[in-house]
Amino acid sequence: MQGRFHFYEGYSLQQIALPIRVMYMLGVRTLYLSNAAGAMNPDFKRGELMLIDDHINLLGSSPLIGPNDQELGPRFPDMATPYDKALQSKAKRIAEEENIPLHKGVYVCVPGPQIETRAEYRYLRNIGGDVVGMSTVPEVITAIHMGMKTCAVSVLTDECNPDNLQPFNLEEILAAAAKAEPLLTKLLTRMITES
Repeated sequence: MQGRFHFYEGYSLQQIALPIRVMYMLGVRTLYLSNAAGAMNPDFKRGELMLIDDHINLLGSSPLIGPNDQELGPRFPDMATPYDKALQSKAKRIAEEENIPLHKGVYVCVPGPQIETRAEYRYLRNIGGDVVGMSTVPEVITAIHMGMKTCAVSVLTDECNPDNLQPFNLEEILAAAAKAEPLLTKLLTRMITES
């Protein structure tokens, strides 16, 4: 897909899940995702990449709310390891071979669209988050429900240090994303072609 639907745009989580359901119906069994995220971990810098190892869903809901279609997946899918370990190992190996810095950490999904306050950044960091964003988790939940393997990478577009928080600057965020795009493209291209 080029882009995605976001909860903050007014779409329901079920609408956000629909493209993943369609991919599954078309035979897709491995899902690669990317997103833009703010780096809360002080060791992470703008323009770098982070492999998502786990996530925290703070959307306040799930795309699986409502009647369950048992043909798609179980009522209570196991989310112990939502991001496939073998795909993570492969991503780390390729990143090392290509000299691409690739962190590993926890992605926190918030509704947005407002950017977090200093207190919110402190809270998100204290509960275990390394980066924060407004997407990806509904798609991953949907994919896991159907038994798909997932791998997700965050492009770190800004640094979210609550003790030195700079005003939100969209131009700088877009520039950081553009800088990281060739690295992400190289990583994901090899991930897919070497499947």
